Amino acid sequence: MPPMSNTPSLRELEHHGAFLERHIGPNDAEIAHMLRVVGHDSLDAMTDAIVPASIKSAQPLALPAPINEEEALAKIRAVADRNQVFRSFIGQGYYGTHTPKVILRNILENPAWYTAYTPYQAEISQGRMEALINFQTMVADLTGMEIANASLLDEATAAAEAMTLAKRSAKSKSNTFLVAGDTHPQTLEVLATRAEPLGITVDVVRSTDAFHQKLAAGDYFGVLVQYPASSGWVEEWSKDADTIQAHNALFVVATDLLALTLLKPPGEMGADIVIGNSQRFGVPFGFGGPHAAFMACRDAYKRSMPGRLIGVSVDAEGKAAYRLTLQTREQHIRREKATSNICTAQVLLAVMASMYAVYHGPDGLKRIAGRVARLTAILAEGLRTLGYPAVHASAFDTLCIEPGDARDAILARAHAARLNLRVRGNGSLCISLDETTTRADIETLWGVFAGEGATLPSVDALDASAPSLIPQALRRTSDFMTHPVFNTHHSEHELLRYMRALADKDLAMDRTMIPLGSCTMKLNATAEMIPVTWPEFGNLHPLAPAEQAAGYRQLIDELEAMLVECTGYDAVSLQPNSGAQGEYAGLLAIRAYHRARGEGHRDICLIPESAHGTNPASAQMCGMTVVVTKCDANGNVDVEDIRRAAEKYSDRLAAIMITYPSTHGVFEEDVVAICDIVHQHGGQVYTDGANMNALVGVAKPGKWGSDVSHLNLHKTFCIPHGGGGPGVGPCAVKAHLAPYLPKTFGGEGGVGMVSAASFGSASILPISWMYITLMGSTGLRRATQVALLNANYIAKRLEPHYDTLYTGRNGLVAHECILDLRPLKDRTGISAEDVAKRLIDFGFHAPTLSFPVAGTLMVEPTESESLHELDRFIDAMIEIREEIRAVEDGRLDREDNPLKNAPHTATMVMASEWTHAYPRELAAFPLATLKLQKYWPPVARVDNVYGDKNVMCACIPVDAYKEDVEA
Repeated sequence: MPPMSNTPSLRELEHHGAFLERHIGPNDAEIAHMLRVVGHDSLDAMTDAIVPASIKSAQPLALPAPINEEEALAKIRAVADRNQVFRSFIGQGYYGTHTPKVILRNILENPAWYTAYTPYQAEISQGRMEALINFQTMVADLTGMEIANASLLDEATAAAEAMTLAKRSAKSKSNTFLVAGDTHPQTLEVLATRAEPLGITVDVVRSTDAFHQKLAAGDYFGVLVQYPASSGWVEEWSKDADTIQAHNALFVVATDLLALTLLKPPGEMGADIVIGNSQRFGVPFGFGGPHAAFMACRDAYKRSMPGRLIGVSVDAEGKAAYRLTLQTREQHIRREKATSNICTAQVLLAVMASMYAVYHGPDGLKRIAGRVARLTAILAEGLRTLGYPAVHASAFDTLCIEPGDARDAILARAHAARLNLRVRGNGSLCISLDETTTRADIETLWGVFAGEGATLPSVDALDASAPSLIPQALRRTSDFMTHPVFNTHHSEHELLRYMRALADKDLAMDRTMIPLGSCTMKLNATAEMIPVTWPEFGNLHPLAPAEQAAGYRQLIDELEAMLVECTGYDAVSLQPNSGAQGEYAGLLAIRAYHRARGEGHRDICLIPESAHGTNPASAQMCGMTVVVTKCDANGNVDVEDIRRAAEKYSDRLAAIMITYPSTHGVFEEDVVAICDIVHQHGGQVYTDGANMNALVGVAKPGKWGSDVSHLNLHKTFCIPHGGGGPGVGPCAVKAHLAPYLPKTFGGEGGVGMVSAASFGSASILPISWMYITLMGSTGLRRATQVALLNANYIAKRLEPHYDTLYTGRNGLVAHECILDLRPLKDRTGISAEDVAKRLIDFGFHAPTLSFPVAGTLMVEPTESESLHELDRFIDAMIEIREEIRAVEDGRLDREDNPLKNAPHTATMVMASEWTHAYPRELAAFPLATLKLQKYWPPVARVDNVYGDKNVMCACIPVDAYKEDVEA
C-alpha cells in the first residue's frame, strides 16, 4: 500500500535544512508577525521595497542546498583527513606547544569568551580586560620594557608597525630602516610590502660585518634585529643599541617570549621597541594563525604605539576599574591622520597566552624553557659527535647545520620518519625544538642525520656532559611576572575558578544579544566551531611542505570559490588577518594596477565623510592622498560632490572607498552611478564589505560596478569576534586586479605579503566554510532577509519613542538603524552614553555609540536574534524612554537619575545608605522580568578622563584590591 498523501516524504523527514532553523532566530509564525508590523506580506516583498532594483541579483546563489550539522561535519572531516601532520622542527617563528586542557575547554571552546565583542563598553568587559592586562604585564615583564599593548595581528605586521612607529618617533631624517639579515623571512616580506608605498627603504644586510659597518655609519631611522636570530644564535646588543641611539634612531628587537625567561631581556640591552609572537604560549600552529603578536616599548612612545591598550582607571564608586586607554591613538578617531589601521586584534589568543602564563607562572615557564634549552644542547652535542657541528656556538632552541652533500639524504630520511626540518636557501638546515619535543625526538633526529645502522649517542650520557649553549653574559638575572596573579592559580581548580570569575564579569552573546551596528554579532554555531580544535587543522606548521596540506588547500580553494559566488568578484585572497588588512590589500592592488598601466601618478582616494574609520587610515598607509567628500542632508553620499571631486582630480584619481549599504544603515539608490563616475575618470571602486550581511544572496558588489571589497568573515560569515579578534578579512577583486593580490610566501607576483602566513589565520577558516555549507544558497539569502526584517522591526516598534535618523526609500532601513538621541539630550541633558550605560542595568550590551553620528545609537540585531530577544531589547528601550520623559517633566532629577548614575552595581544598590532621588528597585530592576534573571555589572561607570590622565597599563597592585574591600 502506498503512503498516505499527507505522510511526509523521506527527504522531508531527513530535514537537511534543519540548521537554518537553528541559525535564524524567528520562526515562520514570528516572521509573519514581524512582516505585518513593518507593512509587508512576505520577505521577498520587503526585500524588493528595500534593495534598489539596479543592484538586485537576478539569479540565486550557485551554491548547494543546505545540509544538516552531522552531514557538514562529515564533509569537513574528510577534508581534514587529507592533511598530514608531521612532527615539525621548522621553527621560523612557529613552535609546537601544549595547550593546557583547562584553557582549551574553558577559553577557546567557551562562548563566554569567544562570542564577546571588543571591550569598548568597559563596565561589561572587566573580565577579559583583566586577562588582557595580564597579557600586557607578562609581555612588559618578559621583554624588560615599560609598557606593552593588548596584542597585534602577527609578528611580521608587528615588525612593520614598529618600523612606522620608529619612523614617526625618531629624530633621524633618514628614510632607511636597517634590518639584520638573520630575521625571520616572512617578517622581511611584510616589511618590504609595508615600506614601499611610504617611501621607506628596507636595507636587509646578510653579512654580520657589513651590518655592523652600517650601524656605525648611522644612515637609518631605525634598526631591527631578531633575538634569538632566525637561525638560532644569540648576541649581546647593548653596545649596538648605544650606537643606534647616538644616531637619533630607534632600536627594534623581534624576540621570543619563552626564550626571554632564560635570556637577558631586550629592555636591559637598551631596546626602544620590542615585538614578537605569543603563539608558543599554548596556541597551536594552526597553519599560520591566528596568534597574538605583541609590541612593547619605552613609556615615551606609548601615545604613538599602535593597537589597543588596557589601562586602569576608577569607577563612580572610586574603585579600580579597567578600560581601553588612550583611544585617541586609534584609527576610528584619527581617520586620515592615522598611521596604523589596526582594528581587529587577537584578543582571544592573547587571553589564551595570558592564561598559559598564569597557569604555569614564572617558575613553570622557566622550567619549560630550561627543558627546551637543555634538549637543544644535548641535540647539538650529539650531532657534533656524528660529524654535524652546529654553525653557531650559542642557541636557545634552534640549531643551524651545514650538511654539505648529505643534505638530500638527510631530508629523505626525515621525510620517511615524518619529520619536517627547515631548509635554508644557502643549503643549511635548521632544527627548532619546543615544549612538545621528547627524548625520542632527539634520538630520531640523530638517526636522520647519522643514517641507518649508525651508533647513536645516549641522551642521558650527553645530558651529563653537554655544555649550555646560552652564554653566561646573556643569562637572565632579573625577576619577572612577580604579581600574585602569576603566582597563585597553578592548580587546575584555581585556574578554572579564576577564568570563571572573569567570564562572569562580562556580557557576551551566551547571555544576551549584542546589537552593535556595523559589527554583525550573529550566532557562532557550535558545529561551526568544532573543527577548529581538530589536530589535523591545528597542528600543521604554516611552512610545512604543500603535499602535507592537501586538506587545507581544498578548504581554501572551496572557501574562495564560495566567496567569489557570494560577492560577484573573480578572485579572493584569504591572507589578510582583519578587515582593515583586507582594505589595505585591496588598495595595494589598486595602486599596483595603476602603476602597471603607467599611471603611478594616480594617488587621490575619495572617501565620503561617513566612511568607516579604517578607510582613510588604509589609504594613507598605501601612500594615497585622502580627499573627503560630503554627505547630503539625508545622510546619503553626495553624488554631485563626488562628481565634482572626480572631475577636479581626474588625472590623479586612484580610487573611491564607499561602504554599502552605507554606514548610515541605508541602501543608497545611486551606487551604480557613483561607480560609473569614478570609472569615467580612471579610478577604481573599493566597496567596504563590513555590511555584507545585508547583501548575501540579494546583491553582489562585483556585479554592480565595484572593483574590490574586503569581507569580514568574523561578521557576515560567522567567525566569532573573540572579544576583539581573531578576524579574517579576505580581499575580493575583479579579474583585472587579481594579479595584484598578496603573494604567498616564496611565491611570485602580487603586491607582496600583508600577513606573516600565506593564508593568514587559516585554522579558523573552517568556521566560514561550515557556515556556508550548512546554510546553502537558500539559507544564506533567507539569513540576509531576516537580518533586514529584524532591523526594520526594531525601527518600526521604536518609531513612537525615538527618531530613526536615516531611512531609505519606502521609509525602511537596511540591516541596522540609527536612533537619534540628540533632541532628547537637548531637552533633558540625557546623552546617548547615558542610555548605553542604562542598558547594562537591563542586561544588554549597548548598540554602537556615537558612530557614525555623534549622539546616536546604531542598532544591528542580525538574523540570529529571536522575536523574544528583539522584544526584550525593545521593552528596555521603551522603558528608558519613559525614564527620559520623567526627567523631561520633572519627576526625575536632571542630574540624580537612574540614567546619569548607570550602571548600578550590587554594592551600590545594597549599600546601607541610599542617597539617590529614586528608589533602589528602579535602579536595579527597572522591569519586573529582571528579577528572574539579572546581570550585575562588576563596576560602576568608569571614569574615562581619569584613565587617560593617569595611564597605568599593568596589573593592579594587590593593595588596590585591599582598598576596595575596605571602602
